[in-house]
Amino acid sequence: MSKEQLIIFDTTLRDGEQSPGASMTKEEKVRIARQLERMRVNVIEAGFPAASNGDFEAVRLVAESISDSTVAALCRTSPNDISRALEAIKPAKSGRIHTFLATSPIHMEKKLRMSPADVIVAAENAVRIARNGIDDVEFSCEDAGRSELDFLCRIIEGVIKEGATTINIPDTVGYNVPEQFAERIHQLRTRIPNSDKVVWSVHCHNDLGLAVANSLAAVLAGARQVECTINGLGERAGNAALEEVVMAVRTRQDVFPCETRIDTTHIVPASKLVSSITGFPVQPNKAIVGANAFAHESGIHQDGVLKHRETYEIMRAEDVGWNANKLVLGKHSGRAAFKARLQELGITVDSEQILNAAFLRFKELADKKHEIFDEDLHALMSEEAIVPGDEQYRLVSSMFHSETGELPQARLTIAVRGVETIAASSGGGPVDATFKAIESIAASGAELLLYSVNAITTGTDAQGEVTVRLAKDGRIVNGQGADTDIIVASAKAYIHALNKLSSGKEKINPQL
Repeated sequence: MSKEQLIIFDTTLRDGEQSPGASMTKEEKVRIARQLERMRVNVIEAGFPAASNGDFEAVRLVAESISDSTVAALCRTSPNDISRALEAIKPAKSGRIHTFLATSPIHMEKKLRMSPADVIVAAENAVRIARNGIDDVEFSCEDAGRSELDFLCRIIEGVIKEGATTINIPDTVGYNVPEQFAERIHQLRTRIPNSDKVVWSVHCHNDLGLAVANSLAAVLAGARQVECTINGLGERAGNAALEEVVMAVRTRQDVFPCETRIDTTHIVPASKLVSSITGFPVQPNKAIVGANAFAHESGIHQDGVLKHRETYEIMRAEDVGWNANKLVLGKHSGRAAFKARLQELGITVDSEQILNAAFLRFKELADKKHEIFDEDLHALMSEEAIVPGDEQYRLVSSMFHSETGELPQARLTIAVRGVETIAASSGGGPVDATFKAIESIAASGAELLLYSVNAITTGTDAQGEVTVRLAKDGRIVNGQGADTDIIVASAKAYIHALNKLSSGKEKINPQL
């Protein structure tokens, strides 16, 4: 007897992007969406089309690029928002409108300044309008975790009558605990007369570290869709981690009365791709996708695993995609092989000019690094994806000097709108000297919030991937750079962040 399906709704491209500095280009969104499609995610929430023209174009591009997953667009309950969302997902083979409205007393009074009766009317009207344009409509009760049960029953019964096909119960501020949240789902499904006509969904935040636990408790109470993100990415403490939800359900089939369709071998590649694009590194002890998730240091553990793997391992590393960063290319690989591998990774190159430039940089990397892995190609293409018109600053060349007892020095040649300028500076270390040299030209006045270095692959010749987070005038951006020389990677990352700041592009996203 086959089990019920648990729908995996990934919101990395929408809610995950709300992490400060995690904003993605539309090309990066498509790359992640294609990886999610390869993983067989049921629903991909691509963005919030009404937020900006850029977000609209990104959602539309994802809708055009994806065929095996449903593409969802988020919108508020206003007719203009719904119309914009419908237009954005029009090219999708399978599309969904996801509309939401706050239902907790504090949100209705302080944020919406609407009466409960007005909130019900607005919600029902929104679902009615959306259903006129598409069959698949999801309604979310924002801050449902702190909403009054009787009011939730009234508003949900109404939107189901208007045609909602999925009802989402978000724990927007991560306030609930598993037993309480499961009881809420049970009560709603029991008390609402037409509850059997919809799929029940949950969207949990991780403020108390309970997002995955709350989501799984809800599944046991009858929820059949979980909204989550790769690596648990998201604003504040993040969202429920897709990899943890999926592997918990898969590993404990004795407990869960449902199963997912996820191809779990794509989990680690997806984790690495999202980490690379957003600049948010994965902690080593992170469940499933952390570097130490399947490592055994204790002698007792090592002895047990060697004798019988199941003594200390409840999952196989290869089942979630570890050791999948296969050697793909080398210094003798040709342009056709390079292009073919990019396509296999879901990376579409729009012009011969970009492909040629990327291939030259690949050859340069192959001269420095004997083994080229998929992660190296992702990092290379992340840098190559910068649109020339948005590139105010470009690193031309660099020279660094660091000697014991001497003040480190950096000398850089930087092109500013095509005009080369030389800058030199000293600093507490070579990275500090490099950043000061760049700032002597840019004079951005930005505050450095984060400097992080991670090895992309293993080995002493691995590329170092540097993330720099800058803040200025309320805007926060991440810059990434990769190179076998981490000082060069640092310079690239800082310049990448400056280019984002100078572009002036901003995103406005709602919160769920």
